[in-house]
Amino acid sequence: MSSLLADRRSPRPTVQPSARGADVGRPRPRRRVVRWALWALAVLGAMAALAALCFPTLSNWYAASRQHALADRLDDPTVAGQVRSGVVGDGQPIGRISIPAIGLDAVVVEGTDAGDLAEGPGHYASTPMPCTTGNAGIAGHRTTFLHPFYDLDQLRPGDLITITTRAATCSYSVSTPPFAVAPTDVSVIAANPGSTLTLTTCTPRGSAAERLVVRAVLVPSSLRPAPAPGDK
Repeated sequence: MSSLLADRRSPRPTVQPSARGADVGRPRPRRRVVRWALWALAVLGAMAALAALCFPTLSNWYAASRQHALADRLDDPTVAGQVRSGVVGDGQPIGRISIPAIGLDAVVVEGTDAGDLAEGPGHYASTPMPCTTGNAGIAGHRTTFLHPFYDLDQLRPGDLITITTRAATCSYSVSTPPFAVAPTDVSVIAANPGSTLTLTTCTPRGSAAERLVVRAVLVPSSLRPAPAPGDK
C-alpha cells in the first residue's frame, strides 16, 4: 500500500518545451518582412501624396521664372533673327500671345514637348509661324505650369487672340466654339490654304483623355510687320 501511495505522490517528470514552443511569442522572419514592407509602402504613399500636393505650386513657380527669362530673350538679336527667318531653335521664345477674354498674356516658345510646355505655350514646329499664311498651331497646359490655357473652353466666336513676334503682330478672331477631339487626332493642326490659328490643350481639366481645340481666323487689317532692325 505504501509503495502504491508513494508512486501516486511521486512528482511527474518535467516535460521539456519543444523547439516549436520555445519560439512562441518571437516575431517570425516572414512577419518582420511583411511589417517592414507595409511600413515602406506607407512612407512611399505619404511621399507620393505630398509630391502631388506640392507639384502644382512648384510647377507654377518654375514656369513663372522661365517666363521672365524668356521675356528678356525676346530682344536678343539672334532670337529675333530666327523668328524672322521662320527657323527657331527648340525651346526658344518666338513672341507673346494675348487673349483678353481669359486674361492671358504669355511668352510662346518653339516646340511642344514636355520641357517646352513647362516654360509656356508652345508653337507646333510642324506648323507655320503665327501671322503668316497657313494654320499656325499652339499648345498649352491646362492645370499646371501656370496653366495658360485653363479657361480656353470659355472662348466664344469673335473673341480676339493677338500674337506679337519680332517678325509681325496680328490678331485672330475665334471662329467656332471650342470642341474636343481624340489625343491622336492631328488633323486639327493640318495645313490649310487660309491664315488661321489653332490652340490645343487637354480636356477635361486634370485629364488628358481628349484635346480641347479652339479655331481662329486672321483679321487681315490687324497684320503689321515688325520694324526691321535699325528702323526707328
